[in-house]
Amino acid sequence: MKLSQRITHLTGGGSDGWDVFYRARRMISEGHVISELTIGEHDIRTHPTILDAMDLSARQGNTGYAVVPGSDLLRDTVAARIQARTGQKTSRNNVLITPGGQSALFAAHVAVCDPGDVGLYLDPYYATYPGTIRGAGATARAIQTTAEDAFQPRAQQIDAAADGAVSLLINSPNNPTGVVYSRETLNGIAGVCRGRDLWLISDEVYDTQVWEGEHISPRTLPGMAERTLVVGSMSKSHAMTGSRCGWVVGPEEVIAHLINLATHTTYGVPGFIQDAASFALSAGHDLEEEIAAPFRRRRALAVEILATQNTIGLVPAQGAMYLMLDLRAAGLSGEAFANALLDTHAIAVMPGESFGAAAAGHVRVAMTIDDDRFAAALRTICNFAAALAESHAAE
Repeated sequence: MKLSQRITHLTGGGSDGWDVFYRARRMISEGHVISELTIGEHDIRTHPTILDAMDLSARQGNTGYAVVPGSDLLRDTVAARIQARTGQKTSRNNVLITPGGQSALFAAHVAVCDPGDVGLYLDPYYATYPGTIRGAGATARAIQTTAEDAFQPRAQQIDAAADGAVSLLINSPNNPTGVVYSRETLNGIAGVCRGRDLWLISDEVYDTQVWEGEHISPRTLPGMAERTLVVGSMSKSHAMTGSRCGWVVGPEEVIAHLINLATHTTYGVPGFIQDAASFALSAGHDLEEEIAAPFRRRRALAVEILATQNTIGLVPAQGAMYLMLDLRAAGLSGEAFANALLDTHAIAVMPGESFGAAAAGHVRVAMTIDDDRFAAALRTICNFAAALAESHAAE
């Protein structure tokens, strides 16, 4: 029996670049002690007060089928949060609650891409982006940014790749690079979207993790509200990764159609999860800052440690829970470096190549272990890179 090309071609064939991660997980299961700096999973769990709200809701009987668009309470809470943070008028009719940000990304692309359309995305990219576009039936087309330009996408690069495209997917603060897109960058992106009649899909799941600069939602820029779909999630802002609660924000007409899509696919998010999310969002800035604080501290530690050496380059670590380290001076690919680091020092990082060709020669470090172990691991990475660079220079 034949399977659809849509399902068999999600990853585009070949390795997905995550072999180091899977190998590290196997080593951990075999009893090895690994300093795991791979995926964006908080080292703290969901806050007890959020779990209490979840438990109370479930015990009060909110365990049946939920309203497909999301509860009025959560949609209103998300809308109010976004309006307060961005100044852009937002109501519940602009919001669909989804089972996590990944579901929101897929729904957004289904909304705007017909089979055979081109969906643009930026390289480096979060690992699921091209597969999400292919899963919606579109052709995924990457636009490479450069380390020399701090991975800020430029309007001329996007415009040059835009023939035949209907959408552009962006992510700021960015995973994997940690870069926060500047107002100049976003104005350039908006100009191309208006000029090329593109839908903009803006993944903003790291909007509470900004260490330098400011988070600007492109939905607030002139002429962009009617062509922008914003993806958000409770996963990163509130350490609720396993709860699977996210949203799409966009024009009312789009949200109405996406509610119809949800009726035929996910059929909503459990009510007790939504109640917990409503409680968490209503707790305000202090709780969000408590969740973000470990990454803010570790980012400061990393800047201090990396300033003491001259082998590794740090891509501007302006937001999110990651560092992108430039290791090209060590003479190895990111994948070769990550494998050697795991074998030699039991430290697991993600090769830059896992996130696209633009990050070759880099590794992504997740700041997701306690401060002391994180600092020790980063110092080891610096020493290892310096030794490799010295050996490479002597060849």
